[in-house]
Amino acid sequence: MKTERSRWLWVALCVAGAGLMLLCGWLAPMHLRAVDLAVLQRAGNNSPSLVERGLALARENRVDAARLLLQAAQTARIPDAARLAAAIPAQRQSETLFPGGPKLSASAPEPITALVIRLENRGRVLSYLEETGSPAVRELLRSRDLTNTVLFAPSSSPAGQAFDAAVSVCGLLLAENRLAPGLREAVMEGAASARTRPSAQSLEEILMDVMSLGHRLDWGELAAFVQNINDPRTLDLLAGQTRNAGAQLPALFAAVELSQKPDRVAAYLEEFSVTGLNDLAAALRYGQGGLDELLRRHQRLYASALRQRLTASGPMGMFFRAASDYALRVPWFALTLKWFFYMSGGFLLAAALHWARPAVAEIEKPLQVRRVHLARELLFALGFLLVVLLLSEPFLAQESQRTEFPFRLRLSLPGAVAASATPGAKPIVMNPINLFTLLLFFVLQALLYCACLVKLAEIQRQKVPARIQLMLLENEEHLFDGGLYLGFAGTIVCLILVSMNIIQGSLMAAYSSTSFGVIFVFIFKVFNLRPVRRQLLLQAEAQAAAAEPAASTAPSLATSA
Repeated sequence: MKTERSRWLWVALCVAGAGLMLLCGWLAPMHLRAVDLAVLQRAGNNSPSLVERGLALARENRVDAARLLLQAAQTARIPDAARLAAAIPAQRQSETLFPGGPKLSASAPEPITALVIRLENRGRVLSYLEETGSPAVRELLRSRDLTNTVLFAPSSSPAGQAFDAAVSVCGLLLAENRLAPGLREAVMEGAASARTRPSAQSLEEILMDVMSLGHRLDWGELAAFVQNINDPRTLDLLAGQTRNAGAQLPALFAAVELSQKPDRVAAYLEEFSVTGLNDLAAALRYGQGGLDELLRRHQRLYASALRQRLTASGPMGMFFRAASDYALRVPWFALTLKWFFYMSGGFLLAAALHWARPAVAEIEKPLQVRRVHLARELLFALGFLLVVLLLSEPFLAQESQRTEFPFRLRLSLPGAVAASATPGAKPIVMNPINLFTLLLFFVLQALLYCACLVKLAEIQRQKVPARIQLMLLENEEHLFDGGLYLGFAGTIVCLILVSMNIIQGSLMAAYSSTSFGVIFVFIFKVFNLRPVRRQLLLQAEAQAAAAEPAASTAPSLATSA
């Protein structure tokens, strides 16, 4: 009775320990392919906020850019947004681009491209640019004589208004020194080389991107947006993302302005074209530190409302805050600790099942091998970790979000629809979901292979004659062929899910399950099981030969007696 009570006490302790380990693993805000919101919150402590950046712009009299930051702050529901709204003048003041130039509207902002495209304004802008005396502006104005254009009609043609408008907007940025050195050099090099090359496409792509940004931003917003863009590639990516931002344009502008890293913002949105803007908008709540952490990790944002409620206070809140610090400062250690908690939970669950088993019969005691159950529990823990990761890890099997958006720029002139001829991105060689499926089937087959090795080692150590061990090996044939059964089942399930359009896979990923099963079963039976069987056959023959003389001498002794 005492032994029975102690056995169930161990079961209860193992189950309780497993629950505690699983809770600790779930509370750790570290993921394989996502950044937890708690990590951004910790990273944003004591860092400049979006409101503080907007106030700095307002003090520099860059009111248009500050207004876009205010819109982003209000959309993100940042508490201090009212302070920024109070610092921005309610009424716009009328101003001009340059002395004698076109007036900027005081009632409502007007995109700079729409302002410059008008004939009377375009003439005054070009005259102003010719009088600046800047070598960069002068080089750009010479491009109006080009006839080898690809994206635009030449300036001298009846449809040359678009090219003149693009040159005017870019020239104003050059004249006002609003372009970063790298992009400024790219414009000058493109303008200089366009006269000697078969086409002027490299220059035209820059002009097209600047014109596209000017089609959605007024002068102050455009100048603030492009001031840190240092290369044409980043300019092209941000121009494309601006065209498709829609109502989220303030969030995109705020992300570029607050981070001061337009290249990282462009790369992030290129990778996560569907969810990227929403994640950036959420990261704006946590200031420059939180936004920089999201861009540095280059992963999607994940938040658990249930975990946030449970960790608001108490012991779980203390553990959660400590785990968040580790996830921010030492992410590899936090991830290792999280997996250790999950594996420990699986190990303790397997130990609970081991203790819950009734005592073995007397006839089976020779088959018991000490401590072999630890290997089985470890394998169970590894398989349990795999299952938990499949069920709990966010975006684990996420496909690539990279998409190509066609560029159509509509201007207020006859037949003005310009299309970019920039080549699309290279196709991805291996679909991430197919790669994930291959890895999943491989790990499952490897775990089953290890389970077969453990069973084989257990039978070898059992204190029974070799003939009995051979029979026990035959009794485990279904386990040893389990890789084939698992492979066939994986292929069938995968094909069914693909045919029902539940998942997007390929035949290669589906049939890999069977292929891995055949490979692992072949390796086990040829290189592991076959040598053991040969050795047991020899031992069984030797034991039988040793038993024959003993059996023959026994009757003779009985007769003489």
